[in-house]
Amino acid sequence: MPLACVLQHIRCEPPGLFSGPLRDRGYAVETVELDEGGHLPDWREAALVLAMGGPMGAYDEAAHPWLAAEKRWIAAAVRAGTPFLGVCLGAQLLAASLGAEVRPGETPEVGVLPVEVTAGGRADPVFGVLGDRFPALQWHGDTFALPAGAVHLARSTAYPSQAFRFGAAAYGVQFHVEVTDAMLAEWRQVPAYQRSAAAVLGDGGFQRLAVAFAAAREQMARSAASLFHAWLDQACPAS
Repeated sequence: MPLACVLQHIRCEPPGLFSGPLRDRGYAVETVELDEGGHLPDWREAALVLAMGGPMGAYDEAAHPWLAAEKRWIAAAVRAGTPFLGVCLGAQLLAASLGAEVRPGETPEVGVLPVEVTAGGRADPVFGVLGDRFPALQWHGDTFALPAGAVHLARSTAYPSQAFRFGAAAYGVQFHVEVTDAMLAEWRQVPAYQRSAAAVLGDGGFQRLAVAFAAAREQMARSAASLFHAWLDQACPAS
C-alpha cells in the first residue's frame, strides 16, 4: 500500500476534502503533526507528500525551530522527484525549501476570492482542469517569490504568486479549496483566527467569511476534486 505523508502545522488544518481521494486510491496516510513535536519519517518511504497550512511563517524558525528541518526534508524529497502538494504555508515552505524568498505581503488576503489561471497554468496537466478562473478561500498574510525553474500557474488581484509547479509533480498553492464545513467550524473556535478575520474584514468578519464560504462551497469542492485527482494522476499514474 503506497504511503501518503501529510505534514500538518496545526491540528485544525488537515487535508480536508483531499482525504477522500487518498482513501479511494488505496493510500495509507501517515500524518506528522510538526507543531506538536511530530517526527519526520524518511522521505524515501513516501509515495507522495502533502504539506498543509498553519498560522506561522515559513521563516519563523526562531519561534518554531522544527521549520528548518522540515524545509531541508522538503528540499531533499522534491529535488529527488517525490510528488508534493503544498497548501498555503505548505506552498511557502516549498518555495523557501527551493531557495525562494518568503516574506510578509503588503496586506493580508482574506475571503472567498477569484483565482486566475495563467497561460502556464492552462497548459499544465493539473491546473489545466480548473478553467480560467475559480473561487477559493484565501487566508494569508505572507507571500513568496517563484523558485528558479518553477512554472507560474495562478495569480489573484492582490498576490501574483498563487500557485507554481517545480519539476513534474511538486505543486504549491497559496489558496484553499480543501476546507470542509467541519474545518471552518473548528477555525471559528480558534481565537487567533477570529482576530485575524476581524482585523481584515472588520467586526463580524468571520461570520461574513462563513457566509461567503457557504455560497461558494460546492464550486470550491468541485475544484478541489478536479485539482487533487489531476495531481494524483500526475504524481502516480498507476495508482
